[in-house]
Amino acid sequence: MQNQCYTEEKKKNPKQKKRKMENMTVVEKDRGLKRTSSVSIKPFVNGSVSNMGLEKYEMAVFEGVVHEEVVACLEFNGIKRYVTGLNEFAPEIKSLPTDEREAAVKEIRTVVAQLEKELASNYIDPKDENFWNKVTLLRPDNSEFWEKIVLRMGNDPIFLDPTLDPYDLIKLRAIQAGGFSLVAKSFDHARTSPTHKFYLDKFEETVTIKTEVKKLRNKALAELQKLYDKNANKLFLIAKIIDSNSTQYKKSTPNDVLYDNMDKYINGETVDKDKKKTAARFLEVSNYDMETLKLRSLVKDGNYYKVIATRGDGNIYHMSSGALLGKTPADVAEYLKNPLNEEILMDITRNVEQHWNS
Repeated sequence: MQNQCYTEEKKKNPKQKKRKMENMTVVEKDRGLKRTSSVSIKPFVNGSVSNMGLEKYEMAVFEGVVHEEVVACLEFNGIKRYVTGLNEFAPEIKSLPTDEREAAVKEIRTVVAQLEKELASNYIDPKDENFWNKVTLLRPDNSEFWEKIVLRMGNDPIFLDPTLDPYDLIKLRAIQAGGFSLVAKSFDHARTSPTHKFYLDKFEETVTIKTEVKKLRNKALAELQKLYDKNANKLFLIAKIIDSNSTQYKKSTPNDVLYDNMDKYINGETVDKDKKKTAARFLEVSNYDMETLKLRSLVKDGNYYKVIATRGDGNIYHMSSGALLGKTPADVAEYLKNPLNEEILMDITRNVEQHWNS
C-alpha cells in the first residue's frame, strides 16, 4: 500500500526559525532567483468546483496557509521504497516493453550518477554492473535522505530550475512520478483529478492546453454569431436540443434570448461548467442537418408533452398509437425518418408545434 509519509497544512509563522539545509531541503529556497525558469509549481484553481469560495479569488488555500508534504513512499514487509522517479526497479519501469525499459534505466542511471557526483562527491559509472551497490545517497530506500525532500506550497508559484539546482531536479522527477499527492504532474492531469491542489507548470505545455479550450470556445462563439446573423431557425432548434429547459423556447422567442442563453452555455455559465465540453457540444449539434435537428427537437419536447413516453421496459412509445419507436432519442429520430412512419411523424409534429406556436 502507498504510505504518504508526511503531509501537513500549517500557517506561516514569521518567528519560526529557518530550517537548516542539513536537516531539510525546501523547494522555495532561492525561488526569487529562479523566476526566469519555465518550470514551476502553481496552485490549481477550478472555477467550476467550490473550494470554500477561494476559487472566486484564484486561490487554492487561504492566505497565509501552506501545505507541506514529503515525498511519498511504498511500504512492504516493513521496507520503504520512495516514489522518486529515479528507481529503475519501480513497477512502472519494470512493466515497460524491453526497448523502452532499457532506455528508461539508462536515463535514470545517468541522472542518479550526476546527482551522486554533485551532492555526495560520489563518482559512479552508469554502466557499472554494481551501480546500485555503489549509490550512497539516492537509493530508493534511503529514508534519511528522502524524508528531507519537502515541498511547502501556498498561493504563490514555486519556481524550479532543474538545470542549476540538483534538489529541484530531484523534486521535479518525484512530481512526475506521482511522488507528491497534492501536486499533479501537469495542468491537464490536475483538471481530471479531484485530489490535486497544485500542479507542475511547464510553461509551453500548460499554455497549449489552456489555449486549446479558448480556441474551441472561440470557434463555438463564432458559429453562434453566424447562426444569429443568418439562420435563426437553426439556432432555435439547436437551443431546443442543448438546453435542458427546452420548452421555454417558442417560435416567438426573440433571437437575442436564444443568443444570450447559448452564449452562457458555451462559456460554462449554466448547469454544465466544463467550457471545453460545452463548446464541443455546441459545435457538434450545430453540425447536424436541419432534418436531424428538427426530429431531435420534436422527440425531446414530445417526451415532455407526453406525445411520446418511455415505459417500464425502457423503450419509447408513441402514446396515441402504442407504436414502439426505439430505445433512445437517436433511435426515435431514425424511426421517424422512415417514410413508412410518416403518419406518426405528422401526429408528433402537430402536437408539439402547437406548443411551439403558442
